[in-house]
Amino acid sequence: MDTGTGVDTEADTDPHPGTGGWHLTHDLDEFLTRAGDFLRSRPALHTVPLTVTETLRTRGRCVYGDGAPEFGVLERAGEVRAAFFRTPPHWLNLTAVTPEDADALAARLAALGRRLPGVNAECDTAAAFAEAWQRHTGAPAVLRQRQRLYRLGTLTEPGPLPPGGPRIAVEADRALLRRWHDEFSASVGLGTVRDSAEWADARIAGGGITLWETPDGTPVAMAGTGPQVAGQVRVAPVYTPPHLRGRGYAGAATTEVSRAALASGVDEVLLFTDLDNPTSNGLYQRIGYRPVADFDVHGFTEEEAG
Repeated sequence: MDTGTGVDTEADTDPHPGTGGWHLTHDLDEFLTRAGDFLRSRPALHTVPLTVTETLRTRGRCVYGDGAPEFGVLERAGEVRAAFFRTPPHWLNLTAVTPEDADALAARLAALGRRLPGVNAECDTAAAFAEAWQRHTGAPAVLRQRQRLYRLGTLTEPGPLPPGGPRIAVEADRALLRRWHDEFSASVGLGTVRDSAEWADARIAGGGITLWETPDGTPVAMAGTGPQVAGQVRVAPVYTPPHLRGRGYAGAATTEVSRAALASGVDEVLLFTDLDNPTSNGLYQRIGYRPVADFDVHGFTEEEAG
């Protein structure tokens, strides 16, 4: 039952709230009170938990799915060392931890009967948690995706712009945005993390999607930005339909949203890429993005032991 405070009173409770230094909760406000300063202390590396929790705060706790979001904070001697969140049915997102702390978290979640589809974290942390999860549950892990986080340095247009120009998506573009969001999610290969209709409505209301259109007014690519939190904004998604790729549309749209983000006064403009896509990685570096850190997504099979 949702009490309206962000706490699911019928969710599994944690019988050992202090074990291993990890404090688990379903209460977003409590999580942000405990971990907010820690997350804001490294806004680039923590861009995902910062933007996801801001979206949960402003759009509601069910925006990513019907399951109650779960949060965790690792505290020792009054200091926050790490944090995680999960919006079921999606994977666990974990900040950097030692192998020992990853093992302690995996043991806690396994003891509570949690079923995880995977983990997303910086490479070493993701590998450590995946190994620990397999030890505690018997669920084999497989590397699903290698990602690289980039930060914008000096913005540079990627050569001559293609014909046409940018415009902000409006209500009349809603059906297009829904379709492209679904296609983008399918191309990423990790499942849709947000309802396409709700996502389109939120982005249109906030002016958060820029379309690149040809001179006859046909949209051919989109690029968006998430909420501004802790002085950072993340570019996502960037999408061009397959039959329109290779013409510079994605680069043009990304340049426009990056320029707008800089003009808004944020300290950092960030984006993630799939390391298996050399085209996008080369494009973003030509625009002026520079590597920050690498992240991995490990998926877990559903057949768990015991």
